[in-house]
Amino acid sequence: MEDALPTGLSGAQKDELMDQVKQQIAVANVQELLTKMTEKCFKKCINKPGTSLDSSEQKCIAMCMDRYMDSWNLVSETYRLRIQKERNKM
Repeated sequence: MEDALPTGLSGAQKDELMDQVKQQIAVANVQELLTKMTEKCFKKCINKPGTSLDSSEQKCIAMCMDRYMDSWNLVSETYRLRIQKERNKM
């Protein structure tokens, strides 16, 4: 992947650039997570949108978000372990 970086950069500059890209990817992933979680839990839990949530809607949203986060974390960790395993084979 380092071949794709601009030429003429020092090692420290390349590392800094890679760190910035990783941070931007992490922010984009969090934004995607929040957007998808909001859409899915809203569709599942809110039948008649109004000015406030009743207690059953609040409970449904809290549980939905917890399950969604647990699932996201499980998938992310599995993916991380798979990448780590592949790197160790090399």
